[in-house]
Amino acid sequence: MSWWFAPMPRSRIAWLRTFLYAFIWLDVLVMRPWVRDHGDVPGVFYKPLAIGDLLHLPTPTHLFTSVVMYALLAASAVAAFGVLPRLLGTVVFALYLEWMVIAFSYGKVDHDRFGILVALAVLPTVGLVAHRDRTPDERAGWAVRCIQVAVVCTYLLAVVAKHRYGNGLLTWMDSTTLVRAVVRRGTFLADPLLQHPWTLHVTQYLIVAMELASPLLLVPGKVGRRVLLAFVGFHAVTFACLTIAFWPHLACLVAFLPLDQVPDRWQRLRARFRRTELVGA
Repeated sequence: MSWWFAPMPRSRIAWLRTFLYAFIWLDVLVMRPWVRDHGDVPGVFYKPLAIGDLLHLPTPTHLFTSVVMYALLAASAVAAFGVLPRLLGTVVFALYLEWMVIAFSYGKVDHDRFGILVALAVLPTVGLVAHRDRTPDERAGWAVRCIQVAVVCTYLLAVVAKHRYGNGLLTWMDSTTLVRAVVRRGTFLADPLLQHPWTLHVTQYLIVAMELASPLLLVPGKVGRRVLLAFVGFHAVTFACLTIAFWPHLACLVAFLPLDQVPDRWQRLRARFRRTELVGA
């Protein structure tokens, strides 16, 4: 319990809110603009996720998806400034959840949304905070921990999925999954690896090893920072080679950063530029 509720500066939540609520605009308008098109798909193709059935969510129509989209964008824009954090934060979570149901009730479910859904669910629990308020708060610590654990669970559950849908984990690691991925969407950096398929075979073992090592992200100090850099590097290489990026998941990695130090670092950076200008003059 002391780990889950270890006090953290309230400003860390304020920065997380601003970043993640702003990210929603990028996600809705740039990364997943096709979600709105599901409102024009005949309802017979709509096979709601389990939560859609449980909550009796309506079949998407053009009007319904448009209302959800514009309401989500408006609520997240206002919430990013810390206005009515509990009320608007809850509204943003509910609308984004419905947006995900609309997105993934037509035959494909992306696993990179787990972390951001958890983040949107827990951020409203902290209440009103300011970007410069460094008062330690157990509520802030609990919210950050929930997001961090959700990120780690995403990696661990990916291993479970490989075992479940790949006819066993060893079978997946010995498969041609990465070979197929490079053939389908490989860039000039990845295409040469097809001449040396053993490199892709080894990479699949390394991917599973990294995913199993993801709990090290929760270790404080240098260990956690170095593991975080390793995962960021892994995702950067994946994007460079396959143009695949799990953007909502990557956005949640900022929960591992000391965002409460942003104002101080910004002031130091400005002071350094001023000294440089004075020396140059």
